[in-house]
Amino acid sequence: MKKIYFTITGMQFRYGSDFLERGDIVSLVKEPDNKYDKEAIRVEMEGLDLIGYVANSIHTVIGESYSAGRIYDRIKEDSTGKVIYIFDDSALCELQIK
Repeated sequence: MKKIYFTITGMQFRYGSDFLERGDIVSLVKEPDNKYDKEAIRVEMEGLDLIGYVANSIHTVIGESYSAGRIYDRIKEDSTGKVIYIFDDSALCELQIK
């Protein structure tokens, strides 16, 4: 199966990215009632709750990673991501579909 990558964005509005480490697991939670984006996917981490969102704009997606709109229908209630690279205000993750 082809690996799917996504970008966590908006981290600078929460905790930043200093706490993240490569290999950390994050949870993906659909947010269909989000008034700004009907395909919004929250990114949460145990003990911190919301740390950011899956990027859904060409301006925030890193490289060829998938946007929230491209993975929205692929994820389930227990989908997670594994942190691969960490940047100042974002992170690149590999989608883990169970």
